[in-house]
Amino acid sequence: MKKWIVMAAVLLTGCAAQPASESGVANTQVDSESRQRARAFTDLAGAYFVRAQYKTALDELRKAIVADARYGPAYNIYGLIYMELAEDKLAEENFRRAIELDRSDSEARNNYGWFLCTRGRHDEGLEQFSTALRNPLYAQPEQAMANAGLCAERKGDLALAEANLIKSLKLQPDNPSTVIKLAGLHFRQGNLVEAQRFLTRHAELAPPTAESLWLGVRLERKLGDRAQEAAYGLQLRKRFPDSNEERLLRAGQFE
Repeated sequence: MKKWIVMAAVLLTGCAAQPASESGVANTQVDSESRQRARAFTDLAGAYFVRAQYKTALDELRKAIVADARYGPAYNIYGLIYMELAEDKLAEENFRRAIELDRSDSEARNNYGWFLCTRGRHDEGLEQFSTALRNPLYAQPEQAMANAGLCAERKGDLALAEANLIKSLKLQPDNPSTVIKLAGLHFRQGNLVEAQRFLTRHAELAPPTAESLWLGVRLERKLGDRAQEAAYGLQLRKRFPDSNEERLLRAGQFE
C-alpha cells in the first residue's frame, strides 16, 4: 500500500505545475485508473470467495486496497471472508469500513446485517436490513428482505419473519430459496397445508435439496403419509448421503 501511495504522490506532484483544468483532468484520470484496478481485483476476489478459495481471495483484496484504499466493496468482501473464517472482529471492522466509505452501500449493509444476526445480535442486524431497504437505488432488495425474515425467525418473531419473506417473494416469485424458507417457517408454525403447498412449489422451481427433502420427511410424517415420508427419506439418503439432514434422519431426530 505504501508503494502505491508513493507512486500516486509522485504523479500528483508532477501535475502541480500544470494549469488547474489540466491538473484536474490528470488527477481524475489517475483516480479513475486506480478505481478500475481496485474494482477488477475485488471482482476476482469475489469469484475466489464463492469458490471458497479464501487465501487467493485475500491476496486479490490486498491488491485492490493498494490500488485504492477507499474502494468500499473490497472491504465488504473482506468482511465476508473473515465471517466465513470466524474471525469476527476482523469481519465486523471491514463491514463497518465499507459502510463508512459509502453509507448508501446496501449490499454491505445486507451482509453486515446477516453477520450480526448469525452472532445473535438480531436487533442490530434487522436495523441494517431496514437501512439497506430505505435506499431506493438498492438493486436487490429481495435479498435484504429474505435475510430480515430469517433474522426475525432466529429472534423468535415468526410474524415478522413471515412478513419479510412474503415481501421478498413478491419481488422475486420464482426464488426457490425463499420458497423453501417459507415452507419451513409454516411447518414450524404448524401450518402443515401451507408448508406442503410451498414445498410443492419448490419442487416445481428447482431440484430437491437436502433441506427440502428433510422438510418433506418431517412434513409427511406429521401428515401421516408413511409412503411419501419413505420416498423423501430414500431420496435424501441417495442424493445427500453426507449431509447433516441425512445424519438426523438416520438418528431419527425428527423434531
